[in-house]
Amino acid sequence: MFDEDTGPVATEELLVPGETCWRIERADRYAVFVDAADYFAVLREAVLNARRRVLFIGWDFDPRIRMDPRGARRRRVGGRRPDKLGRVLEEAVRTNPELEIGVLVWDYGVVGALGRGLVPVVLLDRRTPDRLTMTVDTHHPVGGAHHQKIVVIDDCLAFAGGIDVTTDRWDTSEHLDRNQLRRRPSSHRLTGPWHDVTSLVSGPAARAIGDLARERWESGTGRALEPVEDVEVCWPDVEPLLTDVDVAISRTRPEHGGTSLVHEIELLWLAVIAAARRSVYIESQYFANRRIAEAIAERLREPDGPEFVVLNPETAEGWLQEKAMGTARAKLLALVREADVHGRFQLYVPVTEGRRPIYVHAKVTVVDDRLLRIGSSNLNNRSMGMDTECDVSIEVRPGDPRAEEKAAAVTGLRDRLLGEHLGVPPSAVADAIEACGGSLLQAVESLRRPVGRSLVPFAPPDLGPVEQALADTELLDAERTPNRWTRVRRSFRPRLHGGSARRR
Repeated sequence: MFDEDTGPVATEELLVPGETCWRIERADRYAVFVDAADYFAVLREAVLNARRRVLFIGWDFDPRIRMDPRGARRRRVGGRRPDKLGRVLEEAVRTNPELEIGVLVWDYGVVGALGRGLVPVVLLDRRTPDRLTMTVDTHHPVGGAHHQKIVVIDDCLAFAGGIDVTTDRWDTSEHLDRNQLRRRPSSHRLTGPWHDVTSLVSGPAARAIGDLARERWESGTGRALEPVEDVEVCWPDVEPLLTDVDVAISRTRPEHGGTSLVHEIELLWLAVIAAARRSVYIESQYFANRRIAEAIAERLREPDGPEFVVLNPETAEGWLQEKAMGTARAKLLALVREADVHGRFQLYVPVTEGRRPIYVHAKVTVVDDRLLRIGSSNLNNRSMGMDTECDVSIEVRPGDPRAEEKAAAVTGLRDRLLGEHLGVPPSAVADAIEACGGSLLQAVESLRRPVGRSLVPFAPPDLGPVEQALADTELLDAERTPNRWTRVRRSFRPRLHGGSARRR
């Protein structure tokens, strides 16, 4: 994409191996799980049906969680297959003597687990069968985190996205104010509504994510694993969103222990902002990256630039996270809103039927009708250069004979997500966009309600002296990557395709 002698080389494609992604591989099937209830239930069955190996690579992990609390009654009637995650893993290796299961968790996550009353993973490992290994990952810079959320089964099936296999994540898309099945495993205390997204792939794309997982396993444990070979297709009972589709894998890997910096995810963020023609839809836990905010601001100043619809939680989890990310969000929102002279940006918080804020943990980007990205990375500095991350994307490429089908899948998922948050069916979102002349932001505004399930514009709090200083210095979330915006902007500027470069 970039020629060192002649400068940036223009490209129609957003996903460029070696720049905005690591690899592009074919997925026989590609599916998306919105919220953890269906994901956990499918993951449970996939683990129990695994043949040779299951690898969990995660930021956090809690073996006490229930995988399918909605199916508890069915299991009591039809059998006694286990439901708690730890018991599911033990049952899987007990019934299959050829199966090995590995769990690799960020080491600081062990500290957080102690606060939840969980025995540390290193001690749990001593109590498990020989073919079930639980260990911690210490191979990261001081202050960095292993943030990927990956599960690979037999190298033929891979889950990758934003959902950690741990406590507080389970919820349905109804996001009820009170759900009796949404409980902490230790105290049985009810937990709040939680929105999240992950993806599932099979075929060569799954093997590629398996390569990434095994690489992370070796760097974290010092033990190499061979790929799993000759396992038949292991797709679960899930309706795919697309079949026979190319999937790109983008990474963040910090410079540490002799490994070089990889910031494909940041470059992809910049590329999609530069190339967007009509709209960018974003779900993220944070809005705290100055480079991305400045790129958005530049597009907002254009007379006919794209719209940006961003969903965040009302506040970050924990006091320190809110101090680091909440203060940065307030500062950057002021920057973006000053640039938004044409009214094309809004940041919303989803709320329940009782107007309780829903925690947004999903990491999703939809660009026009051409790109869908689901991953582990947030819109903060850590995810661009300090933590390890894994995002997967599909792109509708120029000249693709299946472009219409893929574009419908991309916008269909966006409309499904917005419909969930606005309390309307996806078709109502699509109809509203059409009625508003293609404007995503106007469509959202037309569907928002003052009562019940909806989206609420975020109002940032006033920053005190301490918060202002933290926002100015980025002390708790510093930039760690070179600024490539100018070069990316020249390469990925939007191109005309039969009419307006913005909205149809």
